[in-house]
Amino acid sequence: MSLKKTLADVLAKAVPGEEVTVAGWVRAFRNQRFIALNDGSTAENLQLVVDPEKLDENLLKQIGFHACVRARGKLVESPAAGQKYELQVEEVEVLGDNPLSEYPLQPKRMTMEFLREHAAFRLRTQTLSSVFRLRHGLGYAIHRYFHENHFYYLHTPIITGSDAEGAGEMFRVTTLDLNDPPRTEDGAVDWKQDFFGHPTNLTVSGQLQAETGALALGRVYTFGPTFRAEKSNTPRHLAEFWMIEPEAAFFDLKDDMDLAEDFLKYLIRYALENYERDLNFLDKRLEQEERNKKKEERRPMGLLETLNFVLEHPFERITYTEAIRLLQGSKPYKKGRFQFPVEWGKDLQAEHERWLVEKKFGRPVIVCDYPKDIKAFYMRLNDDGKTVAAMDVLFPGIGEVIGGSQREERYDLLQQRMMEMNIPQEEMQWYLDLRKFGGAPHAGFGLGFERLVQFVSGMSNIRDVIAFPRYPGHAEF
Repeated sequence: MSLKKTLADVLAKAVPGEEVTVAGWVRAFRNQRFIALNDGSTAENLQLVVDPEKLDENLLKQIGFHACVRARGKLVESPAAGQKYELQVEEVEVLGDNPLSEYPLQPKRMTMEFLREHAAFRLRTQTLSSVFRLRHGLGYAIHRYFHENHFYYLHTPIITGSDAEGAGEMFRVTTLDLNDPPRTEDGAVDWKQDFFGHPTNLTVSGQLQAETGALALGRVYTFGPTFRAEKSNTPRHLAEFWMIEPEAAFFDLKDDMDLAEDFLKYLIRYALENYERDLNFLDKRLEQEERNKKKEERRPMGLLETLNFVLEHPFERITYTEAIRLLQGSKPYKKGRFQFPVEWGKDLQAEHERWLVEKKFGRPVIVCDYPKDIKAFYMRLNDDGKTVAAMDVLFPGIGEVIGGSQREERYDLLQQRMMEMNIPQEEMQWYLDLRKFGGAPHAGFGLGFERLVQFVSGMSNIRDVIAFPRYPGHAEF
């Protein structure tokens, strides 16, 4: 049994004179003779050449921008520049209804904001279809990388009773009637009558559960949706996003940083080797976009140049303390251009991260050994008693793409940190027990998938690399 051929199949294995049948959406119809057809399988259109004298006039009137058609004909070498083959159409059929005047998109440049309002159709545009083919390819490469390196795919729960980050910005999951919830004698909501018998939320991370897998299977990874009820409207944040979280037994912080760098380079290399046409298109698109910016706001390199630069150079590795020293010695700091303070003990902001990456080092940077007071309870305490074995990978344009750490494997110290940060020990006893019974050093990290796709595609807003973005005030479609 063989499946129907996509346009990608037809173009990759074209034989002049071969009769083929193709179907797709019309990207352009010029002079009632030339149709640019695309079915979503490739960045390349196939030109269909029709003879208006052989086709019904009413049929031709139905073929406009966005119409869906099926065509049969012979592949021939094309005399036009930029394409090897075209289809000499012998028969064409319009599929579905096509009230051309009502279609919300137009065959012209449209803003990303406008396209988000028409999410049902925006993936048909050349830009978004390239982005989502890339997204697919990167997703496939993630699984392939971990399979090749003996990590096992672990499905961790989406509904959870624990907060891995301790941030409290979580979406509540409940079946209780919010207009009239059951109450205890003291007037509080009686969560015992809820579906799970206690408060539950949508997860912000699968890490804690993944640690159980690492301390049994050695190396595991999760790849699934996560949620953050943070009212942030920046081009870097979403309320629903996908996370890749590897966890490996017997890894220390250096191993974790090595894994992060190797993993990211593998994914970028895969994209460059397998999505050349899409990346070429997105590179040209970004070049046009940058022309409209002020000189000081433009990216230092084009998209393809940036991706290759990342592959060719080792990531710079510095401690948090070194990062603060460098930032405090920088021109933006001395001239008061940073919006946020640069002080030891405060978290780095995107403007600080981008200065380190884009101005100071000109390459990705891994910052490690952060102050313990700004990091999560599960990160391993360093010998200085002030910092933890944490690391962040910073990329140009978007700042942090990976956050990870060596986990605290010492029972007493983990218990002490939980007490200091008011983590309920009874609810997390299972997590402590991992250290008590056959515990081992281990480490891992979280990679925001959308931020990775954003970097590889060159898109300026994270809402344009996920099909149906969720952010404050928006949960349409």
